[in-house]
Amino acid sequence: METDGVKHMIPLDKIKGGGPPKDGIPSIDNPVFAGINDSGFMSDSDTVVGVEINDEAKAYPLFILVWHEIVNDRIGDVPASVTYCPLCYTRQVFERVIDGQEVEFGTSGKLYNSNLLMYDRLTGSYWSQALGLAVTGEAFGHRLDLIPFDIITWGDWKALHPDTLVLTTDTGHIRSYATDPYGDYYAEPRIMFPVEHSDDRMHPKDVILGFRQDDVYKAFRQNDIESNIIINDSVGDVPVMLVSLFSQNSRAFERTVDDEILDFAYADDNIFDSQTNSRWNYDGLAVSGHYDGKQLKRMAIEPGFWFEWVAFHPNTLVFGDT
Repeated sequence: METDGVKHMIPLDKIKGGGPPKDGIPSIDNPVFAGINDSGFMSDSDTVVGVEINDEAKAYPLFILVWHEIVNDRIGDVPASVTYCPLCYTRQVFERVIDGQEVEFGTSGKLYNSNLLMYDRLTGSYWSQALGLAVTGEAFGHRLDLIPFDIITWGDWKALHPDTLVLTTDTGHIRSYATDPYGDYYAEPRIMFPVEHSDDRMHPKDVILGFRQDDVYKAFRQNDIESNIIINDSVGDVPVMLVSLFSQNSRAFERTVDDEILDFAYADDNIFDSQTNSRWNYDGLAVSGHYDGKQLKRMAIEPGFWFEWVAFHPNTLVFGDT
């Protein structure tokens, strides 16, 4: 689409002000971290976005992200933006590179489908946080690469990654990090800003994991993954395995190895495939059996509230629907 010479992928009249002005919710551009021994400000039950790249693990507490929404960082020497839109409960981690050039992102003060519109500080283009896509401006049409991450409690993350670092409240800003400015919003059915599509197949604020493959979109309820522990399914023509061994947490992998589609199960505290009975760990690595040493390809997840996912993808499939 083009209006008055402005290229855009979303209707310009549907872009809404969210309240704070541009950078009124300040991104964290010089993050300060602590090791586990200096993490007394954390509780084991705190939810974090956990990322591991090139053997470097970092955790980003939601109680900090809710006040800043974007952290521009480097993880394992990869430039990354860790992002969170509290209105949609969408957490995304992007490689912050456009056409080979590192960029930083900030908050524009604008929303589309009740979701954060970021802007990049190179071109000033607006980016949908839910889509990872430049929707207006010079970078129009560019899509950021997703980086796999975990939504997980601090207690479980540090058990998985004892050498992890954790983002501290030394942000350069004075905020009430002990409180959440959104209060009970996460459990209420109300949506604060308009969305283009709605769908009653779920409660608006059911937490889902969304996946896209070409033109196919599919949502999985987080509760379904946790209760099943393992789900074997497909998104489009890609066979996938979803697994949850920790509260709030799910991981996704492509389940094809050497051109064979594997079916996975969980028993006696082990993940194994039904075809060869090889045993696999939570990182998708076979640790014994026929496939010993084989690595499943991890898939990026797109977690958030149902209302956000279906607002952007009204034709989405839902796991378990007939």
